[in-house]
Formats: sequence, C-alpha cells, structure tokens
Amino acid sequence: QQYAIKAFYDSFDWRLYRDNKTFEFNQAQSTSHVNLIDRNSGNLLATEELDNVPDFAEEFSAGDLKTHLISPLGMRALLPLCQLPHEIYRANILDKEQQTIAQIQIDEYEFLTNRVSLKLENANEADLKHLSDIFQNTLELQPAQNLTALNSALKQQGRKPKNYSSKIDIKLNPEMSADKASKKIFKHLLQIMRVNEADTIVGTDAEFLHDFRVAVRCTRVGLNQIKHTLPASIVTEYADFFSWLGQVTGLTREMDVYLLKYQQYQAVLPVELHEDIAPLYDFLQQKQIQAQSELAEKLNSVKYRKQLSAWEQCLNEAFPAEESGRNANMNIKALADQRIWKVYKRFIKEASLIGEYSKPETLHDLLKTGKKLRYLMLFFKNLYPESEMKTLSKSLKVFLSVLADFQDYEVQEVNIKKFSKEMDVNATPINTFVAMDVLTQYLSNKKFSSRNDFYQQFADFNQLENHAVFKQLFEGNA
Repeated sequence: QQYAIKAFYDSFDWRLYRDNKTFEFNQAQSTSHVNLIDRNSGNLLATEELDNVPDFAEEFSAGDLKTHLISPLGMRALLPLCQLPHEIYRANILDKEQQTIAQIQIDEYEFLTNRVSLKLENANEADLKHLSDIFQNTLELQPAQNLTALNSALKQQGRKPKNYSSKIDIKLNPEMSADKASKKIFKHLLQIMRVNEADTIVGTDAEFLHDFRVAVRCTRVGLNQIKHTLPASIVTEYADFFSWLGQVTGLTREMDVYLLKYQQYQAVLPVELHEDIAPLYDFLQQKQIQAQSELAEKLNSVKYRKQLSAWEQCLNEAFPAEESGRNANMNIKALADQRIWKVYKRFIKEASLIGEYSKPETLHDLLKTGKKLRYLMLFFKNLYPESEMKTLSKSLKVFLSVLADFQDYEVQEVNIKKFSKEMDVNATPINTFVAMDVLTQYLSNKKFSSRNDFYQQFADFNQLENHAVFKQLFEGNA
C-alpha cells in the first residue's frame, strides 16, 4: 500500500484527447512513471519511468512514448489538467508452481469509483480465462464505463473535455440583423483572445500567440469587411487599436516561426554544415526572448487592458439608430452575400492581372485579399450549404498556401541576410555565415518554385465549376 497522485496532462486544445489518448503521470513514494492509454480500448500504448513531465513531445527520449506524442501534439506544450490523489494496493497472483502470472492493482479514490487493473506477466490463455471468470463472475466487477479516470476527475471539477477549440465556428441566423451578427462574430473572436491572453504573455508555447493573433487578424478583417454595421467612429478607433495589436505581437511570432523552422533549416544544409548553423539558433532565441519581454510589457499595459475592456463594452451595448451604420438592420445573409461576392470578384480580378513581370508586392497584396475572402467565408459558413462551403474553402486554402509560401520564403530570405549582418559584429565563426548563405540560396530557390506554381494553382481555383458555385451561393443579394 502506498499514497500516490495521478496527474493528467494534455495540450491546451486537447490534442491528445481528440486523438483518443490519455496521458497519466503517476507519482508514488517509490517511483514515478507515465502511462499513455488508448481511450477507446483502455490498452496501454506506452509507459516510461520519468521524474517529471517534459514540456514538449520533442523533449521526450526516443521510444514508443515519444512516437505516440509527436504527431498529435506537434508544437503544443503539455499542461497539467487535474490531479487525483489515491491509495494504491498491489498484489501478485501466483500459479500452482508459485510463479507470478499477473499483478493486480487497486486504485482507491476518496470521491470516485475505485479501479482495478491487471498486468499480465507469464499468464497463458487458460490463466487469463480463469482470472477473467473470477473478476466478472465471482467478484462481479464491472468494466469501467470511462476507460480512464480522466473523465471522472474532470466531472468532479465541473469541467468537460475538449472545452476549447481555436476553430472559428459561429452560429448565425440568416434573418439576424447585421449589427447583432457582427457583434456576435466580434464577441467570439474576443473570447479566443481572452482565453489565450495569459499564456501569450507568459509565452507557454508558440500556439497561444498564434491563436491570439489569428483572432486579432480576423477582427481587423471583420471591421474592414462587414461594412457599415457599427458606428463609423467605433470602427475607426478599433481598426487602429487592432492594427497596433497586430504590430506589437508580430516580432515575437516571427521569431517563434524561425525557431520552429530551425530543424528544417538545418536539414536542408549539407551534413558538414549542420553544426555550423547552431549560432543562428542561439541568436534567434535571444531575439525571441527580447521580443517576448516587450510583448508581455505591451499586453500588461494600461492602454491595452483599458482599450480591450472598452471594446468588450461596445459589443454589449445598443447604439442609437442615428449612430449605427446604414447596414445595421439589414439581414446578415444578404450582407454576407454582398461582401463575399464582391471580395471574390476582386480576388479573381487581381489574380488575373498577375504576370511574369509582376512585382512580389502584387502577390503579397493578392494574399491579403484572399485572406479577407477566406475569413468572410469562415465567419458566415453556417449560412450556406456545408458541402459546397467545404469544397470552396478547401480550394481557396490550397491556392492561398502557394501565395503564403512565396511570401514566407521571400521574407525569410531577406531576414536571414539581415540576421547575418547583425551577427557579423559578434565573434561568429566564418562557417556559420557559409551555412547561412547556403540557407538563403535554398530559400530563394523555394521562393521561385512557389512563384512558378502560382499559375497552375490559380487555374485550378478559377475553374468554371468553382466559379459556378460561388455565383450560385453569393450573387443573389449582391
């Protein structure tokens, strides 16, 4: 018998739970270990003795546990969800020859149903059948309805799994007035910001800032594109505020991305240069730390907190008719049709004008227009048939990914060159600059490759079938 604590871990957005896995960190007086359990079958997927839980999947030692964690977790940090203190009772089950064939463990909880688990060691099929008969018929034990204790522990705390998702999914009534619908959209985005705010300030993992910035960007698009639903003075004031917010969080996100891509950067270099690029990682890490500190200062400032609270208050109050925008009382379906159709036509027109000699800025501007279209479709997706919206959104996403790749490779190429100049003032080894030159050439080649992919991807997106669906869904009220 011994006292133990079972702690459950997952990412903030429940990636392990969504992948039907439960991560248990079991701490007892004599040892501590991790169990990764399949939620559907209750089978043990991996186990490992650990004194503490690493923050990220990449930090685990090579083995089954790390293999099972990397894919679902990606770059998200493992965070503690809840704990269950309990008493553990263990006993060995022996056969006629006094050989251990299994170990039985009883977990006794104060407020939850006790649990019995069996670890087989040298049991054969006959032993297993006999043990099963004892458990089910003699002892009348029932299989656990929830195959891990996580659901029970969460229920005890009044919580539910999967209670956070960064996906934008807003339920709108087609007949809802445009001002009420726009406020509902902005409230949803504000909630995403609020939920991610504290960990964005602390810098728990890069995805908190990512989700925060997506909500900021969507809010900016909403203010710019859901036209004339709020008073003009409000739109002007908060367009400036959210633009500022995008700027003050931009450098940290940029450094996060470079650090996340570092292993990719290293992998594209010749093997003999792999170690030489290491000073770049140290340089980026220092810039990220400084940027994170400045971001935290801005998000802890009176300006930020006062302005965001005022924005929340705006979304909860009714404006006098004379102050409201001219589309305030329009039904949201009609306004959504107008806005999506107009931005779609502009997007196609801008893309059609791009040729061999178009400047990079032209493609960057096209990406901005495409993102506006994507976010509008995201805001209003439940107003339209699901299958058609999925098809159009997927096609648009594929095309935008080519534009985004082109922009990313160009920006990274320019910045790696800039970093090289900044590092030149330090005692940086010459081979580091050689490695960085090779990297910038690789990025340049990828940039041109993405540029060449533009025409085929645009042709795929601009096919007659897609255009017909856009026209059918959105032209009616335009």
